[in-house]
Amino acid sequence: MRRESIRMNENEVSGSIGIGAMIVFIALILVAAVASAVIIQTGEKLQQNAQQTGDDTREEIGGKVSIITVWVGDQSDCDADVAAQDNDKCITLVFELAAGSEPVDETNVIWTIICTDNAGTGMTTIYGDFATVDDDIESAGSDTRDVDGSAKADTTLSPGEVYMIDLKTETDGGDTPANAECAPVIGEEHTLIISVEGGGTTYETLTYNSVTEGDSVV
Repeated sequence: MRRESIRMNENEVSGSIGIGAMIVFIALILVAAVASAVIIQTGEKLQQNAQQTGDDTREEIGGKVSIITVWVGDQSDCDADVAAQDNDKCITLVFELAAGSEPVDETNVIWTIICTDNAGTGMTTIYGDFATVDDDIESAGSDTRDVDGSAKADTTLSPGEVYMIDLKTETDGGDTPANAECAPVIGEEHTLIISVEGGGTTYETLTYNSVTEGDSVV
């Protein structure tokens, strides 16, 4: 009787240990499952964020205008081909699309120059795009040309190509807006901003140490 009682107690202890071990094992499995789910979810989120960041960066850098040089343009009449307009002043911009860019339509490239007003007491701007003919300053300065000065056959800017354009920095009453002015002035610094719709923005400071046609301002 005594031996049987001892044996039963031993079996009960062994059974209790086995159940406890099973509970601990199941708990470990549940913890591992939760940890795995958290790790997988975090990994997927990081991957999505990285992909989105990569897309945004590629768009920002790829769809961007790289300025090669800017010089003082014609200061007497950069619209000589338009009889109704004269005394317009220009700067000449040489540029290309940034590496990795897709072709961009000139109408999607907007330029703005910020400068002090005539009285020197505030700021004013002049703006346009790279496509429209130069008789409408609200839409553009002169048409974009190939780097050799020849006219372009279309309004598409292609990667790997170098272009030039005259931006009207001062207009007369025949333009819209009338008498807009950011003309080159010795000693002044103007800000040139070029934005590509759906792409990046380029900032450049125009420093006028001279207003002689052909002199560099960047």
